[in-house]
Amino acid sequence: MEIYPVHITNFKVDGGVMFGVVPKAIWANKYPADENNLCNWALRSMVIKTDNRVVLIDTGYGDKQDQSFFDHAHLNGGDGLEQGLRKHGISFDDVTDVILTHLHADHCGGTIKIKDEGKYAPVFKNATVWISKEQWDWALQPNIREKDAFLEENIKPIEELGLLNLVYEEGEIIPGIRVRFVNGHTKGQMIPVIDYNGREIVFAADLVPSAAHIHPLFNMAYDLWQLDTIKEKQAILKEAYDKGSVLFFEHDVYNECCDLKETEKGIRKNQTMNLKDIL
Repeated sequence: MEIYPVHITNFKVDGGVMFGVVPKAIWANKYPADENNLCNWALRSMVIKTDNRVVLIDTGYGDKQDQSFFDHAHLNGGDGLEQGLRKHGISFDDVTDVILTHLHADHCGGTIKIKDEGKYAPVFKNATVWISKEQWDWALQPNIREKDAFLEENIKPIEELGLLNLVYEEGEIIPGIRVRFVNGHTKGQMIPVIDYNGREIVFAADLVPSAAHIHPLFNMAYDLWQLDTIKEKQAILKEAYDKGSVLFFEHDVYNECCDLKETEKGIRKNQTMNLKDIL
């Protein structure tokens, strides 16, 4: 098995949104903001190569929206999805499986493209797309809080083009990759856990978007059910600590990975590292 990070881009979001009820005087010491209160965040995917599979976890924003949409995202840096894969000798056509942790635009938009004639087409024409059944049903009837993140053009073509493979329960979905379900951020978010030579790598997605969010009370205002996020995060972090697992951060622009330690105040970040340092 080979595992690589794919740094698609960075984007900027208001720090208060990313840290919820935590005062800026506290979170800014861990994750700085600019003069407009915007913090820079990574949009990072992971690709896993096995003997006969090439698995991509999350696909970024894509490029289907107009410029006004991306003006609000303040995109900067990164390699882009296609070039990021090419750095590891992988083309879009090589990808056999796409795991979408959930269907918010920054996690799934790069799965579908628009062809010259205005029709939707798969970016990864040879891939099956894995989505939890609960998240799929939830996203098809968007609520007022998530409506701007659940974009029809990102979601419905996945089924219409015959790509959809729903995940109904936790467990191994691809050899070496199992998923956990969490519901605090959005219903049915999947957390992939990769078994790499006996050590687990937890793709933390939006359960733990950055190392600063390891603290149980540092949670995004985007989370629909904050108390559930706290409980889910504590459970998964305790399991990761007990197993000596590594967390892989999708959104932390400063830290790609970390392991964990137990303190008097609970599970906290231990050492930060790049994915290549542990493989």
